[in-house]
Amino acid sequence: MKSFAFGLATAALAVLAAPAFAQSVTLKVAYENNPGEPVDMVMHRWKDLVHEASGGDVELELYPSSQLGAKQDVIEQALLGVNVVTIADVGFLTDYDPDLGILFGPYLTDSPQQLFNIYGSDWFKQKDAELREKGVHIVINNYLYGTRQLLANKPVETPADLEGMKIRTPNNIMQIRAIEAMGGTPTPMPLGDVYPALTQGVIDGVENPLPVLYGQKLHEQAKYLSMISYLNNTSLWLGGEAFFSTLDPAVVQMLHDTGYQAGLYSQELAASQDEKIIEDMKAQGVTVIYPDIAPFREKAMAVYKEFPEWSEGLYEEIQAQLKD
Repeated sequence: MKSFAFGLATAALAVLAAPAFAQSVTLKVAYENNPGEPVDMVMHRWKDLVHEASGGDVELELYPSSQLGAKQDVIEQALLGVNVVTIADVGFLTDYDPDLGILFGPYLTDSPQQLFNIYGSDWFKQKDAELREKGVHIVINNYLYGTRQLLANKPVETPADLEGMKIRTPNNIMQIRAIEAMGGTPTPMPLGDVYPALTQGVIDGVENPLPVLYGQKLHEQAKYLSMISYLNNTSLWLGGEAFFSTLDPAVVQMLHDTGYQAGLYSQELAASQDEKIIEDMKAQGVTVIYPDIAPFREKAMAVYKEFPEWSEGLYEEIQAQLKD
């Protein structure tokens, strides 16, 4: 996988590296994750790819650890025309197109690659075009954030164990509904607020991919890791069309092409880190639980009946695409 991704990146740069662009561009890249986490590593890779492809005419400035504010604040800045992009799960786009929320549904598929195939489909390309008309510009659509697990201050082996537990989620409706359906009490808050919230007992647990749980040091405050694998978290990097429409089309294409290479790197990292993180967590006193996932999946399926605003037959349409 590593040599394949490197070969793709090298080939892409061979095509992209030559031209000088008609304008110099600085693009701010904002994310909640800390330096050293996979998100940060991927963004450093993207920064290097952009610098080389543009000959220094286009530069990325990286702002980890919520330096530019919470995710929703950054998205609002982007929509107002600020030169910024940020990572957002597709669930955050349901205000613009409710149908997109289904791609962030619990237990939708066991295969991230199947989801990426949908992001390359005619169905999603049409959604992408409509989002641009509403001011949202997707730059990277092949980013793999990871598989979301549950870290809590008590064991969770069945959905019944979640009853009464306050579980931090991002502030998007799909994850809120998923945690509700499985029995927990969703408590939306920015990622940067989670550590003190666990420390103070404001929440009882948090769901996220292992590299994020570990990178945020949340295992210091919650010692039970339940591998419920309820969501294959593909993510988007997006900005505002108000800014991207001011750029030379060649610059936009270069950002998309190098962003795709960065997305491949995210997939490589996600596949390589989980096992080591589990062993490190165990060494630091975390109990790792491998529950029977079937009861969690059965409860979570109720989510797909809670969105009357979705297009008729949407779940069946997406399942058919996933099987193709």
